[in-house]
Amino acid sequence: MGNAFFMAYAQILVFSAFFFQATLSVAASDDAASPADQSGVAVGQEQGPVTGHPLPRFVSLKASKGNARRGPSTSHRIDWLFQVAGMPLEVIAEHRHWRRVRFHDGSGGWMHYALLSGVRTVVVMEKKVPLRVTPSETALTLAYAEPGAVAKLGKCDPEWCRIASDQNRGWVKKIYLWGVYQDEIR
Repeated sequence: MGNAFFMAYAQILVFSAFFFQATLSVAASDDAASPADQSGVAVGQEQGPVTGHPLPRFVSLKASKGNARRGPSTSHRIDWLFQVAGMPLEVIAEHRHWRRVRFHDGSGGWMHYALLSGVRTVVVMEKKVPLRVTPSETALTLAYAEPGAVAKLGKCDPEWCRIASDQNRGWVKKIYLWGVYQDEIR
């Protein structure tokens, strides 16, 4: 009986060692993973339960008008009416066909996904922001963007983004824009 007990105990030890080694292998492979998984979501960033896209993320208003409601259905009260096509909005939650969005001033609510577009835009947050030929403080200024101006978002490096609005396009420092994350590279 003592020998059978010893054999069973030895099998448990071997199994435990195998399980511990497999756990270490999984942990090591997780550490070696790239900053984004295959879905394109940054490691540690939440995924939307409906779309699988990152949360939070920026989108824009597709329509010229869009109701932001208190909850995710047409039976909920309208809290805000957004009236600028292309206005950037940040999606912070998802529920079926509804996206909870917010604007830079904190206003927002639930909007039907059909009112939103994946086209990236930004809003200028400072007075007379220079649009430059290249991403440099010493580059030639092409024009000035006024506060509240909405522009399409182009390439972004760690400090600058290229934006376009009407006939004007140029590079602007990211710190003057809302609709792009400060650590975002495009």
